[in-house]
Amino acid sequence: MNSAEVSNLIFDWAARGPRRAQWPDHVMLDDETLRDGLQSPSVSDPSLEIKVAILHLMESLGIETAAVGLPGAGARQREAVTTLCREIDHERMRIRPNCAARTMMVDIQPIAEITQATGVPIEACLFIGSSLIRQYAEEWSLEDILRHTREAIRFAVREGLEVMYVTEDTVRSSPEHLRTLFTAAIDAGAKRLCLCDTCGSAVPDGVWNLVSWVKSLIKELGVDVGIDWHGHRDRGLDMGNTLAAIEAGATRVHGTALGIGERVGNTPIEQLLVNLKLLGIRKDDLGRL
Repeated sequence: MNSAEVSNLIFDWAARGPRRAQWPDHVMLDDETLRDGLQSPSVSDPSLEIKVAILHLMESLGIETAAVGLPGAGARQREAVTTLCREIDHERMRIRPNCAARTMMVDIQPIAEITQATGVPIEACLFIGSSLIRQYAEEWSLEDILRHTREAIRFAVREGLEVMYVTEDTVRSSPEHLRTLFTAAIDAGAKRLCLCDTCGSAVPDGVWNLVSWVKSLIKELGVDVGIDWHGHRDRGLDMGNTLAAIEAGATRVHGTALGIGERVGNTPIEQLLVNLKLLGIRKDDLGRL
């Protein structure tokens, strides 16, 4: 039975009626299993051998990028990131690594050194809180965040790193503050903006509105900058939020194996792959599942 015959047997309400999603042909995937996934209270940091095996599984699924650690956290993390980058180089893998770092030079320098030592380009994912509630909790001002943002991104760019600027708790940040921070980050050299539901508080309508607004801002600024979505599942809305982000224009979305991650976890990347297949997104990867 061909696909046309199958479609005659199944009525698809999502394709009929006034509301119809406009899905892209492709969206990139970033696997956070080896970074955010290790922050789960139910897991332990695996051996290097297991991390290498997990990296190969990501490669086999056609996942484009992977968070391979936070080398600024210490010698164990630095060793793991170096080993994974050497594996990517030795095995000529297509997957590209990235590393998390605070907007501090002490976190960024190890990423640059590993890139220089291995010859493998590493995307630097530089994060800082952006919402008013985070500013209140940390006793930061917008000027403090701006200063850290500019200094860190400029330093990373001088070190030859491509930068994704990550605003923690983006979904509870005001458009006025986000405009200021995103404009400064782009001016400093950031190539991607990562929008985060750090506390798992978002709903799909809010995600769609946020991503659409950021897409419009990028168009207004006249720059070529990617949009990432990073969600958590505290309210069980992780998959719905991720799909809303894709529909609104996110060009890369994040997930972890089995949804493991901080608190109750992240978007499960295996479920995300299945949903993308059923929606006709990432057509090149259909044969992998």
